[in-house]
Amino acid sequence: MTFINMLRDESGASAAEYALILAIVGSLIAASALALGNNIGEAMDGAGNRICDPAGAAPDLCGGVVEEGD
Repeated sequence: MTFINMLRDESGASAAEYALILAIVGSLIAASALALGNNIGEAMDGAGNRICDPAGAAPDLCGGVVEEGD
């Protein structure tokens, strides 16, 4: 089989195309999961900070430093 005949052979083209589509979709899903995970983490941190210290009322409840005069 010569190089030209190999280029014209389309028997494995569909498998290669499916593999390329799978790689693209997989990388998009992975990137989306990372971005979504970071956003969810930031939202949970913000919610936790609001619960622990809504208006500076009780910093000792969530591991904050309490000064000796308090």
